[in-house]
Amino acid sequence: MGNDYIRFDWAIKRLLRQKANFGILEGLLTVLLDEPVRIVEILESEGNQESADDKFNRVDIKAKNHKDEIIIVEIQNTRELAYMERILYGVSKAITEHIHLGQSYEEIKKVYSISILYFDIGGGTDFLFHGQTNFIGVHTGERLEVTTKQRNAIVPQPAEDIFPEYYLIRVNEFNKIAVTPLEEWISYLKTGEIPNDATAPGLAEAREKMRFYDMSPTEQDAYLGHLNLLMIQNDVVEGYRLEIAIAKQEAEEERQKADEEKRRAEEEKRRAEEEKRRADRVKQQLDEEKRRTANTISRMKAQGFSMETIMDITGLSREEIDRLQL
Repeated sequence: MGNDYIRFDWAIKRLLRQKANFGILEGLLTVLLDEPVRIVEILESEGNQESADDKFNRVDIKAKNHKDEIIIVEIQNTRELAYMERILYGVSKAITEHIHLGQSYEEIKKVYSISILYFDIGGGTDFLFHGQTNFIGVHTGERLEVTTKQRNAIVPQPAEDIFPEYYLIRVNEFNKIAVTPLEEWISYLKTGEIPNDATAPGLAEAREKMRFYDMSPTEQDAYLGHLNLLMIQNDVVEGYRLEIAIAKQEAEEERQKADEEKRRAEEEKRRAEEEKRRADRVKQQLDEEKRRTANTISRMKAQGFSMETIMDITGLSREEIDRLQL
C-alpha cells in the first residue's frame, strides 16, 4: 500500500453509511454540486422489486440532503455496456419510490445521480461530465420557466431545477496536479492518497477516519481481500484489452496486406492496359504506313512505272507489293 488510507470504493460500502462519517461524503458532494450539502439520512440503497423480472436498483449510497433532495452515489469498477440505461433506471426508480399513490406530483423529489467510474465509458477526454434536462425554445433559444408550487406559493422555476441531474466522474481520465478542491477529491478517488496540504471539504475527516491501521484485523483482511480482487479484476480487464489490441493489430495488418495485393493487382492491370494501348498505337502506325505505301505504289503503277522500278524504289519484293494491293 502506497499510503495508509483506505480506498473510497471500500469506505462507501462500510464507513460512510455511519452518521458519524457523513462529513466525508458531504465534502465530496459539496465540491461536486458546488453548494453546501448536509446529509440528513442514508436511504435504502436497493429498490424493492415489484415483480419477479423487475430490475434491482443497486446503488452504493442513496442519501437525502437537508433540502429533501435525493442523492444517489454509485461506484463502478468494471465496464457495463448498458451503464447509461442503468443510471436512468436507478433515477427513475428513486423518483417513483419516494412518491406514494394519491400524493400530489409536487411531492416528487429532485434527484442527483453521481457515478464514480473506474472504466472507460466512451469517447471524450474530460474526467467530469454533467448532464441535466433543459427545455430550449426552438426559435428563440430561451430556457423554459415553469410555474410550480413551492413552500405554499406559486413561483416560476427553471425546468432543470425539477428534473434529475447526472454527474459522471471518470477517475482514470484524471491526469493532472490537483489544485481545486474538486481536483483534490478526484485525485483521492483515483490514487487513495490524501496529501497533507489537501484542503477540500471532507478530506480532513477522511484523513482522520479512513486509516487502514485503525481498522480491526478482520476489517484489514477484508479490505486487503478487496484490493486483491480488484487487482485480479484489473488484470482480467487488461488482458482483455491486450487481446483486443492484438486482434486489432492483426486485422490492420491483414487489411494492409489486402490493400497492398489490391494495389499490385491494379498496377498490373494498369501496366497491361498501357501495353495494349502502346501495341494498338504501333499497329495503327504500321497500318497507316502500309496504307500510304499502297497508295504510292498505286500511283506509280498508274504513271507507268515498271514492277522492277517500283521494287527498286520501295525496297519491297513482288510478293509484298502484291499483298499491299489486296
